[in-house]
Amino acid sequence: MYAKQYEITLPADYDMGIIRERVAARGHVLDDRAGLALKAYVIRERGVDGSPVNQYAPFYLWNDTAAMSHFLVGGGGFEGIVQAFGRPVVRHWTGIAAEAGPARGAVPRAASRRLTPLPAEGLTEAVAAETAALRELAARDGVHTAALAVDPHHWQLLRFVLWAEAVPPGEDATERYEVLHLSAPEPARLDGLPGPA
Repeated sequence: MYAKQYEITLPADYDMGIIRERVAARGHVLDDRAGLALKAYVIRERGVDGSPVNQYAPFYLWNDTAAMSHFLVGGGGFEGIVQAFGRPVVRHWTGIAAEAGPARGAVPRAASRRLTPLPAEGLTEAVAAETAALRELAARDGVHTAALAVDPHHWQLLRFVLWAEAVPPGEDATERYEVLHLSAPEPARLDGLPGPA
């Protein structure tokens, strides 16, 4: 599994209806993309759920890095983003674990992301503890999918969770999103992805 996300921060007075219309018109294009586990078309709206910005921030989990590369630089779809918004920085993480939640059959309406620094000492133990915590989180009512990944450039851990309804108020998240559409051609290939022992 490989995770990626790009964040397109928009002006404070931007009409987010434009993004909603864009996703409604184009979101289905990746609904059956080979190599893609899922793409969550997520947004944050300024003043909603604590967001300080308007932002379009699609999040991907890929099963196949060759398919991801083709999408990004091989003419497989990313050029539409570049044409509309310019070329954004694309963040990426190597997958550690992914779990299906009890709401996997529902259409997710919300997502949460948590980024945390990883310690230089006790790295293996920290990742093992986060993997165990992810399994517990994934068993909660309302969870569609939960994933854990690492950025070894900045030594950050990413936890991304799709929720059937709203992100619970007490959820430990650095960002909360609204999900406009979910393309999920191969989510089952994520399930049971082994984390550290």
